[in-house]
Amino acid sequence: MTARLTRAAALAAVGVALAACTSPAYPYPVNTSPPPRPRLLVPPSSKPASYLGVYEPGVPASYAQVEAFAKAVGRQPNLALYFSGWGEQFKTSFARAARAHGAVPMIDMNPFGVSMRYIAAGRSDGYLRSFALAVRSYGYPVVISFAHEMNGNWYPWGWTRASPTEWIKAWRHVVTLFRRSGADNVAWLWAVNGVATGEGPIRYWWPGKSYVTWVGMDAYYTQPTQDFTNLFGPTIAAIREITHKPLLIAETAVGRLAGQAAKIPNLFAGVRAYHLLGFVWFDKAQNNGLYHQNWRIDSVPAALAAFRRAARHYPVTGARRAGSRTG
Repeated sequence: MTARLTRAAALAAVGVALAACTSPAYPYPVNTSPPPRPRLLVPPSSKPASYLGVYEPGVPASYAQVEAFAKAVGRQPNLALYFSGWGEQFKTSFARAARAHGAVPMIDMNPFGVSMRYIAAGRSDGYLRSFALAVRSYGYPVVISFAHEMNGNWYPWGWTRASPTEWIKAWRHVVTLFRRSGADNVAWLWAVNGVATGEGPIRYWWPGKSYVTWVGMDAYYTQPTQDFTNLFGPTIAAIREITHKPLLIAETAVGRLAGQAAKIPNLFAGVRAYHLLGFVWFDKAQNNGLYHQNWRIDSVPAALAAFRRAARHYPVTGARRAGSRTG
């Protein structure tokens, strides 16, 4: 649940104008034909411990903070996350910068200001097709998550606030549109919040294996009593009842209240022990209670040293030392 309200406030204004559009009478016609078979131009690795990713404030306008993180931890991240409000186009310049540093761009598409039914009915197709064509033109692997953490209730597309059935229709519509637009370089990440009391069962939102490339989960170390098993174990078990698709920790960090230096090695070890793809570190300073802690490690020498030691022995696919770039 970390950082949700902060991101929601920043992104909500982007989609407000779309919400005011007049929609035709319900029910909307929905295309139920199966999607074309995905053909990733350069398939991303699905090997365990393949990814060390990061989210940094300031992206996607600049890659500088990602590079600063890389220098601090001694490894270049190979996933670079940014959040995209509804109506925002694909950030090709950021994607190119990520690729130049050996990273795959990872985008969380947040449909603020527009309903799932509206999207499923094709009312946002102009925007989505433009985004898809830009991704196709980029031509290298991209990871996209749409309407994430839907099993929680903090987003307008989430539990108790929107219909899971309509959510599934919207997800399938988006994936199908991208594929039919020729954006075969997208890995689709179905990302849930870590299971917790008061949330909806994640199976309610499963769109089907042909619409998903990877599965993601978001959870944060917030207290000293947490370890990898009790933090991520229940979510992994719930996901494995649905699918055995490759699994990525799509957002995580260790808060200072949890004991960063002690828990960072536990995070790295857990990824390997559970054979996960890897994790994306949410490297942002928040100071608003237990679930909005300061997640950064650069000003905590013991935590930074722990991260550097763990990253040094982490078998990230194609990872290089900080400062190296591809041609």
